[in-house]
Parts: sequence; structure tokens; C-alpha cells
Amino acid sequence: MLSQQAVTSAHVGKEIERASSKRRRIIALRTDSAALPRAFEYFLSESQWIDVGSGGIEAGAAKLVDAIRSHLTPGTSSLPAKTLAVDRKVAPSQWRWVAIASAAVVAMAFAYFVASRFLLPRHAPAEQPTITAAPPTAAIIDKSIAVLPFTDMSEKHDQEYMSDGIAEELLNLLAQAPGLKVIARTSSFAFKGRAVDIAEIAKKLNVAHVLEGSVRKSGSKIRITAQLIRTADSTHLWSETFDRPLKDIFAVQDEIAGAIAQALQIQLAGGELSHRKGGTQSLEAYQLYLRALGPSNQNTGPSLDVAGAYLEQAVKIDPGFGLAWSQLAWVFSIKADNGFTSATEGYGRARQLAQHALQVSPDLAEAHGILEAAYLVLDHNWEAAEQEGQAALAIDRSNWGALNSAGRLARALGRWDEAERQFQLELVRDPLNTYGIWNLGLTYYVAGRFADSERVFRQLLKLQPDFAWVRRGLAKTLLAQGKPEEALAEVQQEVDEGERLKVLPVLLQAVGRQADADIALQAQTALWGDRRASVVAMTYAYRGDHDHALEWLERAYQQKDIGLPIIVGEPLLKNLADDPRYKAFLRKMNLPE
Repeated sequence: MLSQQAVTSAHVGKEIERASSKRRRIIALRTDSAALPRAFEYFLSESQWIDVGSGGIEAGAAKLVDAIRSHLTPGTSSLPAKTLAVDRKVAPSQWRWVAIASAAVVAMAFAYFVASRFLLPRHAPAEQPTITAAPPTAAIIDKSIAVLPFTDMSEKHDQEYMSDGIAEELLNLLAQAPGLKVIARTSSFAFKGRAVDIAEIAKKLNVAHVLEGSVRKSGSKIRITAQLIRTADSTHLWSETFDRPLKDIFAVQDEIAGAIAQALQIQLAGGELSHRKGGTQSLEAYQLYLRALGPSNQNTGPSLDVAGAYLEQAVKIDPGFGLAWSQLAWVFSIKADNGFTSATEGYGRARQLAQHALQVSPDLAEAHGILEAAYLVLDHNWEAAEQEGQAALAIDRSNWGALNSAGRLARALGRWDEAERQFQLELVRDPLNTYGIWNLGLTYYVAGRFADSERVFRQLLKLQPDFAWVRRGLAKTLLAQGKPEEALAEVQQEVDEGERLKVLPVLLQAVGRQADADIALQAQTALWGDRRASVVAMTYAYRGDHDHALEWLERAYQQKDIGLPIIVGEPLLKNLADDPRYKAFLRKMNLPE
């Protein structure tokens, strides 16, 4: 009986979990408008639940009987149509028949719940913001799966990093199975905390199967419950509960991944799946690595500092933990991309860490991808970057980081079709990856495909409105289409002053507000001149001031400005196209003129 008081009780949650793990059938009756927690929905997914409604138990029973009758096949005996009602004055001799009738109602209720599992729609979740993936939408292949974040069922709900990490490791283990399309973490975790139906998730991620589950940690023990769902008809292909000592967490992950692979009838290369390349057998180091993943993806200065601290501790405990070294390199590269550190400092440190990661774990595609980006940004050494990219893709052709770096290199060299292809491949594996969507939109922009660029940037804006670069990218695209007023209105909604200033002087100039544009240029120079001189160069180039534009481009070159690998095709620099000095600058960078 699920009331508001019941669903907030920890005891009720434990009883539901215990009954589910022992394969007990559960018939749940919701007596009021209590919102069911995600964990309740998970454990009740086999049977669903029924709402009593305003008419009370008797009216609910009548509706139940009518619904059951509607699913009976022709020729099957059915119940009388009259509404069921229990007469409170029934004689003692009649209680036997009342008991039989009640048992029949309970049996039919169970049948109804089973029928509802396959024939009736699930309860509609609360309305949530729509998540839209970038095109194209590929056909759903049968051997495809998304691993959703596991629910933290621990008493204090303080093990979210563990439940997320277990889902992450299962995802990575399954990704090693040949012939299996596994959606990357960025996309499968995008639905965390959202009341989104499994069928809707499957549609957004373009997969045939979903794995969901829960984790409960108590002292040195851990319970992992997982279930594999075929999304086409919500069939539960497999479910299991694992009670293990916490020290056996790696073996449990392998066991679950193997069971899922068997359920999907996958031919595994070399037998059972083994622990992920570059991993660790130190539980303490592993837990620190898991704690770092969440802050890493928040992409703010403080969160990246927190992630870096956890990873530093992890590699201190286990110096052979290649994935932790590679993740630490990624943290430093992202700091540079955001301007939290200089490109020389951030990518220089990232390169050292990625090289060390490959020393301890030579087969890490992620580390090769970081080295490719470092050659791209620091050295403008396109040949060395391409070699690293090929090495990354040779290890794992579906690795999103390797595909992302390959796309960035192709775009820097003006190979638009190749860049588009790499980003599209990245989004097949990781359709909601915001960095992949951003890079696809940017590629369309520098290639002059402004309608496509606008479409992709608007999708990203809908997906993650606070993504750091999206309003600036959309504003530049609108300006390129001759819509300066609309572009200015878009960038003025950007809450980050630094992001606004990267393009604000150009947009004010475009709408004829010269005095305001001059003031904004002064602010832009003060904020970005010492770190990202390329944005100042673009402002002067748009104004037609070739001398100052080229002067600032030279400063950007000395700074190792991360904006330089995307100047080929940049519309804001088109006024420099015929200037011999600009052509000489492109030759110095070994870029196409």
C-alpha cells in the first residue's frame, strides 16, 4: 500500500527491494498522489502499480475487472459485468465464497499487472525538458545497449560515486565486446535524475537494450541488482542480484558484463571479458578514480581542481593505474580549453601525463587522443598529431575521444568532409555528447554551412543551455547569415562575461553601435589579450584593421593560443583573405591558405 507516508519510509523501500531480489511478486496499490521515487519504479517495473483514485477501493475494483475482461480472449469465460462490492453484512456461512471471490480478484489483479506490463502504457513520468540528439538518426541495431546510472540505495545515499562508477565500468567492459554498440557515458548518464521513460531513453540514444540497476553498500558488503531490458517491448531479458564483499567489486563487474553479453548472444573475443585496460586492482585507488569522474564532467574551475586532487591520490596509491593518469591529463587539457590555465601550462602538463599513462598502459586510446590534441595546440605539428590519432583509432575505432581529436585535426586542415564524418561517428556512439555536438556545429560554421551550423547549435542549446560556448557559436552563425540584431540578442543572454566579450565587440559593430563596440573592445583586450589573443585579432579583422589584426595573430602564435587551429574558414577573418601577410602567417603554421 503506497501512500505518501509509505514512500518516504526507508523500511518500505528495503522491503520492496528484498521482495524483488527474492523474485516475490509485488502488487502495489497507490492510495494517494504520492510521487514514487526512481528506486520504487525500478523494483516495481515487473508489476507496475494501480492508483485507487477518488472513487475508492470499490470503484477501483470495478475498473480492474473491466480492464481484465477487455484482455480475455474470445470464448474465455468472463466475470459478471456488475460492479464488485463487498456486503459488510455477509453471513458467516457466506465468508467462504467471499474468500474465493477475493482470491479470484487478487489472481486477476496479478494477471492485470502482467498484462499491463506488455499491453498497456507505463505511467507517464513528470514532464521534463526535452533532450534532443544531433543528427543523423541511424537505424537501431539489435546488438546495442545503453548502461544507465545505477541507483544508490545505501541507507545514507552517500555512495552515488560508487553506483555511477559501477555503471561506468560495466559500460567500458561491454564496449570491449566485438559487434556490440555501447553508448558512451556522456550520453547514457545525461538522463540521470530525470523521470524519463525507458522507451523514450532508448529512442533518444537509438539502442535496442537498456541496462539499469541499483547499488547498496553496507560496511564491507555490497549488493548490486541489475536488469537488462529489451526496449522494443519492455521485455526483461535478464535480472540478477549479487551480494558480494566489497573487495570483490571487480569480479562482480566482470560477472555482470558476462551475463549481459550472454543474454545478448554476443560472441566474445578471447572468452570472458576481462577488467578494462589501464585499470587497477586497488580498491582504494579505484574509489578515488570514481570520485573524480563526476567533478571532471562538471567542467568548472573548482570541480576540475577537485577531480585533479582525487586522481593525484589515486596514482599515488597505484602508480600503474593508467586510466587515472590519462584522466588526470584530460583534466589539465580541459583547464586550458576553458582558459583556466594557459595553453602552454595546461597542454604541456597534459602531454607529460598522457605519455606516462602510455608507459604504464600502452593500449590506452584516450592517452593517444590527448597527445594528438597537444600536438595540435602546442606545436601545430599536424603530422605528429595525425600519427597519434591513427594510433588511438587503431586501438579503439569507436572511442569518442579518439574520434573527437581526429575531427579537430581534420577541421584545422580544412578537410571539412572528413571532420564531419569523424564527429558524426563520435555521435553514433555518444549521441548526447555536448563536446561532439559543439564540434559538429563548429565544423559546419567554418565550412560555410551556416544553416546546418545554426540547427546543431540550437539543438545543443536545448540540450544544455549553460554549455560554455554555445551562445557564442550560435551568435557568430547568425551574424554570418546576415542577422546581426538576432546575433546580439543571443549573446547578450550569455551569463559568463568572458564568453560574451569574445564576440560582443564584433556584434555591437555589426549593429552600428560604434561607441559601445569600442568600449567592449577595450574590455575584451584587457580580459583576453594575455591568454587568447586570437579573439582580439578577429575583432580587428572584422573592422578591416589589417595591421592590428595581424599583430594580434602573431601574439596568439607566441601564446600557443588554442584558437589558432580553427582559424581556417573563420568568417570573422575573411577580410584578411587577400592580405599577403595573412597568407604568410598561414604558411608559417602549415595551414592551407
